[in-house]
Amino acid sequence: MDLQEAFEINKNIWNKKAAIHFESEFYDKDAFAKAKNSLNSYELNALGDVKDKKLLHLQCHFGQDSLSWAHKGAVVTGVDISDEAIKLARKLSKELDIPAQFVCCNVLETSDYIKEKFDIIFTTYGTIGWLPDLKPWARMIYDRLNNGGIFYIVDFHPIAWMYDYNVT
Repeated sequence: MDLQEAFEINKNIWNKKAAIHFESEFYDKDAFAKAKNSLNSYELNALGDVKDKKLLHLQCHFGQDSLSWAHKGAVVTGVDISDEAIKLARKLSKELDIPAQFVCCNVLETSDYIKEKFDIIFTTYGTIGWLPDLKPWARMIYDRLNNGGIFYIVDFHPIAWMYDYNVT
């Protein structure tokens, strides 16, 4: 299987997961709509005041974190490979009246779709495990980040999902 086929399979998987996740308790869209925040305190503390800063959210899924940053005043662009997730992100943005731009593309091709530079590039939770090679991803981040900008990543090792932590 070549990389293009692998990315297409990945896209199809995330297209199926997007609607399921959107309706799930884990993402709790009703609570999100009330609070307009899905970010953790350590993310908020690390990036501080984002008002009027340009923020690129890589692998944004259906945009809850993107919209959380936009609600805090950032000028946000979210990117995801799933066109279904991007449709949901745009819908959520409109419903909550929180402006943000969402672009559907393979994250490795972000620079083909977005030419501007950003003050902050943000990505979290389960993003790098899907990438076959971190070099083009890192290169794209370098190309899209302003001099003196911040690249923020929080991730976990995929083995964490192999265990049932609810077993006593």
